Amino acid sequence: MDMQSNVEKREHWSKKREYILASAGNVVGLGNVWRFPYLCYKNGGGAGYSIIMIQLYSRVYSIVLAWALLYLVYCFRDPLPWATCNNSWNTDRCVDITSANQTAVHSGNATIDWKLGNLTKSSVSEFWERQVLSISAGIEEPGAVKWEVLLCLLACWVACYFSIWKGVRSAGKVVYFTAVFPYVMLAILLVRGLTLPGAWEGVVYYLYPDPSRLAELQVWMDACAQVLFSYGVSSGSLITLGSYNRKHNNCYKDSLWLCALNSTTSFVAGFTVFSALGFMAYKQGIPINMVVESGPGLAFIAFPQAAAMMPVPQLWAACFFLMLILLGIDTVFTGLETITSSVIDMFPGQMRRPWRREVFLIVFCLVCFIIQISLTTQGGVYLFQLTDHYAANGACILFVGLLQCGAVGWGFGAERMCDVVEDMTGHRPSVFFKLCWRYFTPLISVVCFVGFFLDYQPLTSNEGYMYPNWAYHLGWVMALSSVVVAPIWAVSKICLSKDPLRKLVIDIWSPVDAPTVRPEDIQNELEIKAVSLTEI
Repeated sequence: MDMQSNVEKREHWSKKREYILASAGNVVGLGNVWRFPYLCYKNGGGAGYSIIMIQLYSRVYSIVLAWALLYLVYCFRDPLPWATCNNSWNTDRCVDITSANQTAVHSGNATIDWKLGNLTKSSVSEFWERQVLSISAGIEEPGAVKWEVLLCLLACWVACYFSIWKGVRSAGKVVYFTAVFPYVMLAILLVRGLTLPGAWEGVVYYLYPDPSRLAELQVWMDACAQVLFSYGVSSGSLITLGSYNRKHNNCYKDSLWLCALNSTTSFVAGFTVFSALGFMAYKQGIPINMVVESGPGLAFIAFPQAAAMMPVPQLWAACFFLMLILLGIDTVFTGLETITSSVIDMFPGQMRRPWRREVFLIVFCLVCFIIQISLTTQGGVYLFQLTDHYAANGACILFVGLLQCGAVGWGFGAERMCDVVEDMTGHRPSVFFKLCWRYFTPLISVVCFVGFFLDYQPLTSNEGYMYPNWAYHLGWVMALSSVVVAPIWAVSKICLSKDPLRKLVIDIWSPVDAPTVRPEDIQNELEIKAVSLTEI
């Protein structure tokens, strides 16, 4: 009896707005400001266990926070270290972006033509590649640890830990700042960007599609992956955050508002970044597609370079990187909460006791930090791109989404799901949602999943670096590890159950032929079924 009394009850949000802000911080994060712009620039205009694997691989994005924090520290120097070529890390190829003759150099009036841009390197690019990353020749040459990046990574993990160490009680208070402040910064940077000379050319490049690229499968696959990444689909974060709501929360309305907020933020963030790119192209006298190289480092090259050309550059650079850090913290700590909540819900008797959550979380954060030390080495960026390309990519997330659609539309039953939503909100979803759960979404997911493999191209760097064969094998191992876990677990559960074939047939087909039953008549059955599906 004493043991039972020590088991803590599952938490709830103290206020509805804390849930909205936390969910907004999850869907509006690095995917909007870091990933979405570089994809636009590039193209010219038991699922529970798979979710845990995807979330584990997604922790790799913590290194983006470390890079942003390091840049924020450098923002307090005068002049900005990436604005000049008189630093120890610069080479003879460096072009000073604040010098008076830079436009002449890039416009072809000097001895070096911009069409031969491989002969030169901007001071911003050299700061990113030679000072922040100290990038090596390849993944097979890890090199030394960058201690500045390592300390920044440690600081980011400490901040994420204390953001959620008490669960939604602490996270609900943190999001008042981390979810709201980035919007203030985004609005300020947007207004400033649109008032810069040349901003209109950047906006036109952003909005005007390249018709020749629309026929390429790669463009649509990038778009599909970005939607999945940005919305947090199949990552489990939204499910976890929603699970802390009261029973009669209007999840239907919340979903529509969050989707609208996410898409709008990505769209607006694109104006902010591309107005800065247009300004840079104007100042340098070159086409906008020649300003910087596309890639994960775009945010660490494009905006720092634009900020260096503005009055009071330290202010604008600090605003941008502070915004990026807060967006990243929201993304990371909601992922941590997903993993922690999953473990606690799987082992409630052991984990819902005093200080068990805090101890588990600090051990998990410490392990993640130790593993990510490899990302702070001189070859760490190659490992980061490998994980980003394979481990938590669009194909893996699509597969998990397909499993979830099968669980909801066929296992649990679309009709029963409508009953539950009606019981919670008082409004029954339209037949369109049932068709989506059963047919439309699974069909689109299968088509896109196949498309990813048809369009598969081995990962290469912007400068043409080809990874060794063992690295590609490692990438596929990471990809498959987040895909095969759920089927293996489901098959094992079915094989260990009594009369598995009969149980499988009933689970798949009974919801289709079963009559509609009101939720108040089957409440206990629904709760038991939901727990079973979570385990599978």
